[in-house]
Amino acid sequence: MVLRSLTKFYGMAGVRCGFSVCAAPLAERLRQSLPAWNVNAFAAAAARAVLEQPPSWADGERALNRERREDLFRRLSALPGAAVLPSGANFLLFRLAGAPSGLAARLLKNHGIALRDCSNYPGLENGGWFRAGVRTPEEHALLAEALRAELKGGGPAILRKLPKPALMIQGTCSDAGKSVLTAALCRIFLQDGHRVAPFKAQNMALNSGVTALGEEMGRAQMVQAQACRIDPDARMNPILLKPHSNTGSQVIVMGRAVGHMEAREYFTAKRRFWPDVRRAYDSLADEYDVLCLEGAGSPGEINLKSADVVNMNMARYARAKVLLTGDIDRGGVYASFLGTWMTFAPWEKELLAGFVVNKFRGDPELLAPAHSYMLDRTGRPVLGVIPMIRNISIPEEDRAALPFEQDEQARHADCLDVAVVMPAHVSNFTDFAPLAAEPDVRLRQVRTREEWGNPDLVILPGTKSVAADLAGLRAAGLEEPIRRHAEQGKWMLGVCGGLQMLGTDILDPLHMESAEERTPGLGLLELSTTFAAAKTLLNVRRASTPLAPPAAGYEIHHGVTRHEGASVPIMFREDGSPCGYGKGRIWATYLHGILDGDEFRRAFINMVRVDSGLSPNPSLHASYDLDGALDRLADVVREHLDLKAIYRILQLKR
Repeated sequence: MVLRSLTKFYGMAGVRCGFSVCAAPLAERLRQSLPAWNVNAFAAAAARAVLEQPPSWADGERALNRERREDLFRRLSALPGAAVLPSGANFLLFRLAGAPSGLAARLLKNHGIALRDCSNYPGLENGGWFRAGVRTPEEHALLAEALRAELKGGGPAILRKLPKPALMIQGTCSDAGKSVLTAALCRIFLQDGHRVAPFKAQNMALNSGVTALGEEMGRAQMVQAQACRIDPDARMNPILLKPHSNTGSQVIVMGRAVGHMEAREYFTAKRRFWPDVRRAYDSLADEYDVLCLEGAGSPGEINLKSADVVNMNMARYARAKVLLTGDIDRGGVYASFLGTWMTFAPWEKELLAGFVVNKFRGDPELLAPAHSYMLDRTGRPVLGVIPMIRNISIPEEDRAALPFEQDEQARHADCLDVAVVMPAHVSNFTDFAPLAAEPDVRLRQVRTREEWGNPDLVILPGTKSVAADLAGLRAAGLEEPIRRHAEQGKWMLGVCGGLQMLGTDILDPLHMESAEERTPGLGLLELSTTFAAAKTLLNVRRASTPLAPPAAGYEIHHGVTRHEGASVPIMFREDGSPCGYGKGRIWATYLHGILDGDEFRRAFINMVRVDSGLSPNPSLHASYDLDGALDRLADVVREHLDLKAIYRILQLKR
């Protein structure tokens, strides 16, 4: 006769349900002895549900339990005087020589951890025997630390290390609006009186910025830090990947470049950076009351789950509640919600607090049937329907297009035509977002010769792969119109990688970006750039230029540029060193964000307007007010998100 309980393996404590397998005559005799109502309706439903699980589920649970049991065995065995017995179950029996009396009670009182005292088990009466359940590695670490403290005669309680309230925004896909929604929640928590910080474990983006300490991090997290009104810090984005090809990226850890890796190499190596991610998060959690986390891509990418450091594994480490957001403007958002839910393991489903529909146009009441369906199928509610947000200029994570739509009806009749040449690996495209806010500027992107038109100002933006993108520019037939534009004496501005393209040659002896050691530039400025191993990371708060208003910005580049002939320095850092060069109406600078300053931007626009035969507009005072935009964004999200439910989920006071 085999007697099996379902409650241990399937985690149904309290249901008290099981079964036996035996010969038919014996089974009949047992059946006659059973009470009339031996299994209640709840237990029967629970048994039916768990027995419908496929064999693969049981195999996965056994493998997970074995892996975690080994982790617990290793941590307990490292304790002084510990003897841990082998186990095939989801718990371990162990003895601690010299354990103080009442250890289990002290562990519960001082640290909030329940440990089973086994001194009343037959044969274990001598004391010092305990039983610990197999849980997560993070909980195992807390248990081991608490036991070590008590074995030393008592120590500081680790209750202070209980997780801080944390909310993570994940998406069903890239560009679902995670970054902007995270920024909105950061500002909302701040407005409601909480000390809040953003966090994204791993960011793949070409838009990056430099902190006050000279650390490189994703621009999205810098914007989120501004939403919290705190200084950006590399701990908020411990891993940054900057793609330089379809399969390779520069890897930046804690603000510093550590090398280049192909996708397959990084997939196997990124767990090596997991301790850096944990330390960064723990450090922020020690300083702030609430953490607002952002995921990456989609948590439903089952091929990436085993090495995940940014989605559900990060949420589990932070014990964060997860909101899954989807872009309804793309269509199929509810299928995306349900499909993502179906890829979740039970522990992932426990972390999910609800869904958020993003970028909706129309009457949200029409979505009620879909929301009832989702609640019925998943047990999780839709906690908000965020409308399509326009005219709030919040830089997004990374997009191939310019991020801010321009209201053509608000344009002046005599707009300055500005063409931004968009390379394949464009970086820091938000440098030009302030121009889109100007009513007398028409900003457009150019990728092909057919899109060229007759621009007044041409901008060559930054790029992570200068040589490759210069080759792509030439292949697209754009070199000839760029040269013709310069020969006509029209204005041109190169920023960072654009500066390097405008020069005579680009040297890469260390192969930092290219297999080619020398790439000829466009030759419009007498500048020669050599890529060095060390990366320049600078904040420039006051740069002098040929214009009266000072400029400001930040630098991120490997290139060291040397000038000759008529191409002279025209922009200088505070220490007098050059950060920009020019010849006639061709300017080039290493300063990202140079157009953010309202006064400098207006002076630059008016200068180009006059030289293009247009009237200046000195009375225009368009303000690139990111802080005000964050307040307006928070107002919209606050109106359309069930914040009462979110505060209740996080156990926070409003």
